[in-house]
Order: sequence, then structure tokens, then C-alpha cells
Amino acid sequence: MNRKHKAILYIVLSSFCFALMSVFVRLAGDIPPVQKSFFRNLIAFFFAVILLIKNKIWLTDAKKNLGYLILRSTFGTLGIFCNFYAVDHLVLADASMLNKMSPFFAIVFSFLILGEKVKPTQAFCVVGAFIGSLFILKPTFANMALVPSLIGLCGGLFAGVAYTFVRLLGERGEKGPFIVFFFSGFSCLVSLPYLFLHYHPMSPSQLGFLLLAGLAASGGQFSITAAYCNAPAREISVYDYSQIIFSALLGFLLFSQVPDFLSVIGYLTICVMAVVMFLYNNRKTC
Repeated sequence: MNRKHKAILYIVLSSFCFALMSVFVRLAGDIPPVQKSFFRNLIAFFFAVILLIKNKIWLTDAKKNLGYLILRSTFGTLGIFCNFYAVDHLVLADASMLNKMSPFFAIVFSFLILGEKVKPTQAFCVVGAFIGSLFILKPTFANMALVPSLIGLCGGLFAGVAYTFVRLLGERGEKGPFIVFFFSGFSCLVSLPYLFLHYHPMSPSQLGFLLLAGLAASGGQFSITAAYCNAPAREISVYDYSQIIFSALLGFLLFSQVPDFLSVIGYLTICVMAVVMFLYNNRKTC
């Protein structure tokens, strides 16, 4: 199996894991997003430590890549805060779709940060995807979910920047498990001051759901880090949209959620743009 096929497998697996994570985050109930983020990343941190010890890649090139690791972790943490807020306030599929704008943002920032070329067709697809996001956002004063939707879109933007730095770190020789370790530890540390001041008591079931969310997120985090370390964003981003199918299905089965007509138009527009971009990239490499 070549690196591109591995990346595709990893990104579909990550999509399923992140869909499960969103379900568990929602089931955890009325807990602040920062507190949810702490438990989500705490589990990932311990898994990362185990892998680092097992594979003997404890420090790798952390000193050389420290600045990029901090940037990846900062944007990743902001992305999680925004995504968890959106999951709590929107239809699950809407929140997932807005977060899945991250591959389009990753293409934009791969151009700005990494210098990866973006052709006119790819640029057209990125613009089309942003137009599709407007159908989900429904930017009118009558839309009570506008603020959560905008926060969800910001989560996609921050995630796109974070994955761009994952790609850069992969090119600079940083190992995936260490990237996850650093990000998870960083996110837990920046969450601690909030927890000390505003800790929300949890029931055993809420704690259980957050631990399950952490397990699912760990699988998703390791998988997507491996994906972007094995292939450029422009070659694999389309497969990230399998999460929308998983999220819509789980949202309907568990929460009886049905997206409205405009949101469905937005989903279709964004997914069509993703498929067009994928086909264009494949044509180039044939």
C-alpha cells in the first residue's frame, strides 16, 4: 500500500472516530466546552505517551520544530473549543459540516504557509465551498443559530490552519505520535486555569461520556495526523467528508435530528466542490 492509499484509509477512519466523538460530547450534556476539551485531550495525551515510549521517539526534533508545534497546538485547541460549542448548539450534521470546511481552509493555508500551488480549478472549488457554507450559516438576523454557526465555521478555519502545520511538521521529520502528544498536553495545560476557576460538577454518566469522547478523539487525532503526514491536503481532503454521512446518520438515530432544506443544499454544494477538486487533482496525477 503506497503512502496516498494509507492517507485515504487514515482520513476515513478519522472521520468515523470524530463523528463518534461529537455524539459523546453531545451526550455529556451541559458542560462548558473548555472542560469537555480538557478530558478529550487528556485521554489522547496518555495514549500518545504510551506510543512515544513504545516507539522510542520521545523528544525527536522537538527543539527544532518547537515554534511550529506551538502554532499547531494553539490553532488546534481553538478549533476544538469552537467545534464543541457548535456541537452543543447546532444540529450534529451542521456542526460537522462547518468543521469539515477545514480541508478547504487547509488548502488556502497550505498555499500561504507552505507555498503549495493552488490552480484556478482548485480556487474555484474553495470559493464554491464557502458559498455552500452560507446555506448552512443562513446569515440573517432572524437566524438564532447564526452565532453558533459562525463559531463552528471558525472551528473549521482553526483546524485548517492546524492541519497545515501538521503537514509542515511531517515534512520536517516530526513524528505523528509526538505531534499528538505535544498538542494534547498543550491543550490540557491551557485549559487548567479555566477549570480551577469555573469547574462544572459532573455525574458519573457525564464523566463516562467524556472519557468515551476522549477515546474516539484519540483514534481520530492519530488517524488524521497520520493522513496529513503521508499526503498533501489537496490529494486526500475529499475523503474527510465521509464524516458528514456518519454524523447525519448518528444524529438522526440518536437525537432525531433532521437538517433543514437550506443546510442540505449547503452540504451538497460543499461535497460537490470537494469531489470536483478531487477529480481535478487525480486528473493531474494521471
